[in-house]
Amino acid sequence: MFSEYPVPEPEPGAALVRISLANVCGSDLHIWRGELDPRKRGWPLPRHQGHESTGRIEALGEGVRVDSDGQPLAVGDRVVYRYFFPCGRCKNCLNDRSRACPTRYAFNTSAEQWPHFNGAFGDYFYLRPNHTVFKVPDDISDDLLVGVNCAFSQVVCGLDSARLGMGETVVIQGAGGLGLYAIAVARERGAGQIIVVDGVAERLDLAESFGADHQIDMRELPEPEGRAQRVRELTGGWGAEVVVDVAGFPQVVAEGMQMLAQGGRYVEIGNISPGLTYAADPSFWVTNNCSIFGVHVYEARHLREALNLLDHGRARYPFQKIVSHRFPLEEVNEVMAAQADGHITRASLVP
Repeated sequence: MFSEYPVPEPEPGAALVRISLANVCGSDLHIWRGELDPRKRGWPLPRHQGHESTGRIEALGEGVRVDSDGQPLAVGDRVVYRYFFPCGRCKNCLNDRSRACPTRYAFNTSAEQWPHFNGAFGDYFYLRPNHTVFKVPDDISDDLLVGVNCAFSQVVCGLDSARLGMGETVVIQGAGGLGLYAIAVARERGAGQIIVVDGVAERLDLAESFGADHQIDMRELPEPEGRAQRVRELTGGWGAEVVVDVAGFPQVVAEGMQMLAQGGRYVEIGNISPGLTYAADPSFWVTNNCSIFGVHVYEARHLREALNLLDHGRARYPFQKIVSHRFPLEEVNEVMAAQADGHITRASLVP
């Protein structure tokens, strides 16, 4: 449903962004399919959907003159920004865990309530006071930039949390947008071996072009036991030090656990839909000394790191291939259906 609202004038400390491009993220698909009910999160309807986006400064509130790196900020500047707003004052914010701020989504008010523009599938996005925003180099296109403020920063945070080290093996479960960014981040962190699991040919081909050392095709190994055994073979029987789930289906967690080495770290990013479960054996975690990291959103520094890697890594990684299709915003429902099939890695919507 499309609605029109008056364009808000930024309050002191706030800013207004005119959206130039917005991606359909996996979480948007979960909501579209009904797997994630915004009302169960306490988010009132109607809700302005979307979050993975980029744009230009349309207006600045009183007191906003620089970005989060101290660079001059003006109307017309291209920017990336955190799409959530930690309070900056709670115990988690004060201990470098602002991604776990209990009120980071307090902005998710009804679209009928001022300032109206709380999502990316529209003309504007409202940056509330105390936001994180970075000005963008002119030579980075919107197609490259659009995934930075969600998928890219999310996997930077995930692999940072798991402390992926030089020479270690990482398994990435899923080769969509998150998975492809994760390959680049893992390579930059010095991973010795990167193994990607997926069942869509186009995605596996992209994973190879990003530098994955091995691709496990779920069509060729349809049973989880076979895929876990393949990881053991590729690691000399040891297993992976880090396994990352960006597929978003609970059943892959038990499979990923079987791929872990003793003392390994499992990073859970993909599963955001409440109520979807799998059978787990906690004794496995204990006897194998596993660590499990649930990672939701990211710290401000991770957004800056993702932007820097995008800027300096364009010659090494085909980031331009992650966004595979562009559509007008009016076709958002058709785009959701097409991306849910898995043959579109990331679709962008143009207001």
